[in-house]
Amino acid sequence: MSQPESALADAQAGGRAPESLAALAERYGLRRAIARPSMPAYLRQLWDRRHFILTYATSRSVSKYSESALGQLWQVLTPLLNAAVYFLMFGIILGQSKNIEHYPAFLITGVMVFTFTQRTVTGGAKSISSNLSLIRALHFPRAALPLAYTIQELQQLAWSMGVLILFVLATVQKITWLWLLIPVPLLMQLVFNIGMSLFMARIGAFVRDMNQLLPFILRAWLYASGVFYSITERTADQPEILRWVLEFNPAAAYIEFMRDLLIYERFPERWAWVTCLFWAVFALVGGFWYFWRSEERYGRG
Repeated sequence: MSQPESALADAQAGGRAPESLAALAERYGLRRAIARPSMPAYLRQLWDRRHFILTYATSRSVSKYSESALGQLWQVLTPLLNAAVYFLMFGIILGQSKNIEHYPAFLITGVMVFTFTQRTVTGGAKSISSNLSLIRALHFPRAALPLAYTIQELQQLAWSMGVLILFVLATVQKITWLWLLIPVPLLMQLVFNIGMSLFMARIGAFVRDMNQLLPFILRAWLYASGVFYSITERTADQPEILRWVLEFNPAAAYIEFMRDLLIYERFPERWAWVTCLFWAVFALVGGFWYFWRSEERYGRG
């Protein structure tokens, strides 16, 4: 018999009022197994489970298209088909291709970059609610799940970036030293996506209708991010505040940064660096703190 159980039995045998379970636990230094750890301890737990996170993400990535005939090719075909539809609607029918230099490369860059964030947000929103059996069966830091979903999308982005670079080479046909900076916006966007995935994971865990609302929110975000039009040109006759708000949009900032490096041979302006870095740090710190605060509640009820 353990010490707390022995103390409880002695109190009952002696006719004394037994201590509360909380008081007994405090006396003997016991704590709840699901109690939220401190932030440093939580980070250490995530690091200790890094191999689990990577393996889980890889297995999900492999199994996602395992039942389709084309398999992993859909990782590339999906954004390409989306780009083809947008090119037909906006490039040809609405005539955007006449006003924007290298419009096919302009468009596919926007689609690829935005899709990375879009998929990560969608996966993060359902990462907790779709894995309740795993959460209730095993004890591990719950942030491992949205992190795994983000890594899964990063693995798929590697395929998309390969196709994007080949497409730019075939249309723009220029390689410059600025291409060496391509990992920089991708890293900042990855950090931003991690924060957004954690943020949406908590919301998706407790707001059951979020998965129904999210496609509409993401569609509005897509239209506001300059994926298939130039924000500068479209807002030329509008109030300056409108252009500022659209350019401060994180998705638009990452897209513009990548276009400058890949297509237009421009070193990104200071506002682009500041905006991309701000959103990366803000999303990671805010999203991680917001998710960690509810660590004890995931999978309960």
